[in-house]
Amino acid sequence: MTDADFLTATRTFYDAVADDYAEHFRDPLAALPLDRAVLTAYAELVGEGGKVADLGCGPGRVTGYLAARGLSVYGLDLSESMLAIARRENPAIRFEQGSMLDLDGHADGSLDGVVSYYSSIHTPVEELPALFAEFHRVLTPGGHLLLAFQAGDEPRRHDRPWGHPVALDFLRRRPETMAGLLTSAGFDVRVRTVREPDPDRGENVRQACLIARKP
Repeated sequence: MTDADFLTATRTFYDAVADDYAEHFRDPLAALPLDRAVLTAYAELVGEGGKVADLGCGPGRVTGYLAARGLSVYGLDLSESMLAIARRENPAIRFEQGSMLDLDGHADGSLDGVVSYYSSIHTPVEELPALFAEFHRVLTPGGHLLLAFQAGDEPRRHDRPWGHPVALDFLRRRPETMAGLLTSAGFDVRVRTVREPDPDRGENVRQACLIARKP
């Protein structure tokens, strides 16, 4: 699969399911105190007023959460349908369409923080080094990356969600593998969290989060 193939597949999938997705995950952090704690700690590490990009922001719920904690954050996503929801729900926040693999609009070292909250899960493994190199490039020295993903080895294919005629693979990763890739990209991995799945939320695998700093 080429870059254009997986980006097109991801965009098509989320354009189709955006309204149902946003309704189903209306308040995704409400019942997840540990996840909220990680995001709050991340906001404190970046510092009030820090310039942050929420890459693969979807309907903007995490973007809004971080903005409420004092960060100067904007959202980027492939899906215009997702962005329409994000803009409607967060009119004070800037949202743009684009790919997190191509951040040419950002100069080297121009951001204090980068967030990839379950948004690298559609990126083929062979593209991860380039993705993390791009994250590293746009961060200022001392800037922080937050990377969240499902832990595991086997992908899960979502086929015809909510009856829509689309399908997409959700890729799972080993935390140690992701940490190694971040280290190879020049990051200093500072925090690793892995929590058990919450069956009440339909989770069946562990949820992982890494916070890494650009030296």
